[in-house]
Amino acid sequence: YKRPVKYVGFIGCDKIKKLKQAATDRTSTKGSSDRYIVALDIGTEFVKALIAKMTPKGAEIIGVGRAHQGLGDMQAGAIADISGVVANCDKALAEAEEQAGISARTVVIGIAGELVKGTTTTVRVKRADAEKPLDIAEVERIIQVVQKRAEAKARSQLAWELGGKEVEIRLVNSALVGIEIDGYKVTNPLGFQGKDVVVQLYTAFAPLVHIGALERAAQELDLDLLAVAAEPFAVARSVIGDDGNANISAILMDVGGGTTDIAVINDGGVQGTKMFGIGGRAYTRSIERELDIPFDKAEILKTGLSDPAHPVQQNKDVTRALDKTLNVWIKGVELALSEFDQLDHLPQKLFLCGGGSSLEMLMHELNSTDWYHSLPFTKKPRVEHIQPAQVVGIVDKTGDVSDHTFITAMGLLRVGLDTLSQELDAPSGSIRERID
Repeated sequence: YKRPVKYVGFIGCDKIKKLKQAATDRTSTKGSSDRYIVALDIGTEFVKALIAKMTPKGAEIIGVGRAHQGLGDMQAGAIADISGVVANCDKALAEAEEQAGISARTVVIGIAGELVKGTTTTVRVKRADAEKPLDIAEVERIIQVVQKRAEAKARSQLAWELGGKEVEIRLVNSALVGIEIDGYKVTNPLGFQGKDVVVQLYTAFAPLVHIGALERAAQELDLDLLAVAAEPFAVARSVIGDDGNANISAILMDVGGGTTDIAVINDGGVQGTKMFGIGGRAYTRSIERELDIPFDKAEILKTGLSDPAHPVQQNKDVTRALDKTLNVWIKGVELALSEFDQLDHLPQKLFLCGGGSSLEMLMHELNSTDWYHSLPFTKKPRVEHIQPAQVVGIVDKTGDVSDHTFITAMGLLRVGLDTLSQELDAPSGSIRERID
């Protein structure tokens, strides 16, 4: 292996032979390194690593690993201690590699945090020669104009949020939402004639300091970084899949340990992403403060809230502490969704994932209260968890990807599949495929 797998305990001869053969297959088969992808979901509470084998139909998960993060390793969804995070990633990767029997090196890493900005920008371009058919070079020039405008907007927004301080940012994701030519909506503009071209493009930008930390982590782990993906975008890709004509509309909400990431999909296009710094750890902190107990004990009380083994009075105290954070979290959701003012109506489906969404009272609040009344819903949204079986084109062969807490990592695999397929088939791919 290029990066050695760490094992605990004795491994039998059959296992050793299997691992050696897997390593030999990878080094001796031409192009074999492209057959495997690692998804690394570096969350505030856990690092999750998935190893998947590419197939003609998508990808098969063959290795799963998970490692707990320390309290000082992450801050609001971003890396705070590179060495600590690298050590945790190494544990998760070693576990996944042992199960998979191979040591894959091509990795997609997720990025989250309040300073990751994802928006949909609309630009109208008047063509000098309306009778000339659009070609790929002209479309790419238009898209570059949109990206530059989106970058300027992201810089301005970040400077405002940071009190006038300017930070370096980098484009992490770009996806075509829609194109109109003289008012006529098209899915592929190549060959069309017309005067007015309107392009809607989703872009996500992140501070260079955050991206640099992820790149350094990949380097320390001896992994080849294929892509860095905004995590709400990755979740959206997991639901949309590889169907360029998908017309799904939904709100996707990833409640992690440090942040809540929201993506809105309308007619198969990502309208935008929003993030705010309240996740599962904030709920634990509220118990820690209110009950004056250590963080680890507060976490046990939070996760075991519905366990009848806990005293009734203690449950009441825990619930009262959580209610305060829950009220703030709901206000954050309302504020984030209110910023999607380019839509006449918000989608009626609300899909949740992430460990923070496992809190029963959070799901109860979304399902049983009128929190949505001030927002442009036509009726009460349907709220449910995203299940691994709903992720398009990715099949779990391990049996360990069992619930909504793995959806973000599966979405990163989807981004990896998209990226590899574009590199292999760039000349013939559609405009939408080449941008995603």
